[in-house]
Amino acid sequence: MKRTLVLLLMLTLVLVAVAPAAAAPDPNIGINVVLKTEITDAALNNLSKFGRIVDVMDKLNALTMKVKSSQLADIRQLPFVAAANPDATRQGAPIDTVAATDFIDGLSTWNLDAINVTDFGFNNRQVAYDGTGVYVAVLDTGLIDSWRRYFPEERIAEEYAKSFGGGGGEPATVSEQPNKWEHDVNGHGTHVTSTILGYSMRGTPVNGVAPMATIIPVKVLNQNGSGWSSVIAQGITYIADLKAGPLADYPVVINMSLGGSILDAVEKAAIDYAIAQGVIIVASAGNNGTRGMGYPGAYEPVISVAAAGSIGEWSISGWWYAYNDIDPQDAANYYIVDFSSRQLAGQDLDVAAPGSWIVGPYQLNSGMRNSYYYLGGTSMASPHVAGTVALMAQKNPALTAASAESILESTALYLAPGTRTVYGPSGAQVTYEWGADATGSGLVNAAAALDAIP
Repeated sequence: MKRTLVLLLMLTLVLVAVAPAAAAPDPNIGINVVLKTEITDAALNNLSKFGRIVDVMDKLNALTMKVKSSQLADIRQLPFVAAANPDATRQGAPIDTVAATDFIDGLSTWNLDAINVTDFGFNNRQVAYDGTGVYVAVLDTGLIDSWRRYFPEERIAEEYAKSFGGGGGEPATVSEQPNKWEHDVNGHGTHVTSTILGYSMRGTPVNGVAPMATIIPVKVLNQNGSGWSSVIAQGITYIADLKAGPLADYPVVINMSLGGSILDAVEKAAIDYAIAQGVIIVASAGNNGTRGMGYPGAYEPVISVAAAGSIGEWSISGWWYAYNDIDPQDAANYYIVDFSSRQLAGQDLDVAAPGSWIVGPYQLNSGMRNSYYYLGGTSMASPHVAGTVALMAQKNPALTAASAESILESTALYLAPGTRTVYGPSGAQVTYEWGADATGSGLVNAAAALDAIP
């Protein structure tokens, strides 16, 4: 009996040893493909052997597909394929949120003073431009239902507002979503817009960087503040086509307070296409600290923005509107926050702007009463620069992306590597430290940038 059991056990072990290993999972994934040439029937027929073609983007020589993950390597080897990658995720959520309730005498905010657009009080602008005649497309979560409580209707280009959905999940098709652009329940896009335009604070106007610019809301992130690069590419292409068509006689700027870990092929193609049409693109650097920058911000033709703070944060009551001794020419007043992404090899960080505890309208639920929050993140820094570019483009409507970046960098206030100790919202002191990889050329100075334009 024992001999029989031993033989059975040995036989079992042998069978296990020779049995084939379980097949590795090979899931369906959404991928983005950019071709080396124009899209042809032959190329489409060839690609369709690998999976389902979902969307074709003729102007970008690109398409999206659903394939088995194991087939991606074979697609990359096709002689007519320039690049292919899984549809990349994008995030736009803020880092810090604190409800703001005290708005007594709130007229201008420290962050606008920091970039030398305003000084405290009404009618306090320090620059001769306000963004008139310039369109700024905010590719984000869209606007909340109650956006008219915060912004004048004439400042929002409803006729061009758009929402795109879908992307890398199921279904993969990128589609338009009528009117969803003004039914956001996230609030991120509304807060970003408020930095550019300013906003109504319970009836009191609060200044913006470019208060007379015209905003084009383009919803490319879902109600959770996340999305896919294929959707963002569609949004970028849409704005580029507006610039090439009905907005040909107007400067057009894109703000993207969003990002992800890789440079997506179709997103890159869309950026190149938009810049070729004359669009200037600004994007957040990312909130990854020493782990490096996010994309598309890190892509060289994009004007990328790190997040800076002020040493006066929370040190006195009502600091955001009462801290009136900031000298925008004194680098000792500012620091780089710890979450702001540092530049790694192969990445391009251009400038910094206020991105720590920025006040603005922010609602988490549709239909909610007016609410305002301090938010922190490079998402909050980017619209300061997009608004500044709008001022520059008002002065020179022929301004190009390369020229705008060069002027911003050459006129920025250099923030040397160092440390600052500041007060946080709890009253505790916090020490921040940064190196040369954190600041780009320094803190944006709108007045100096405008002076540098002939």
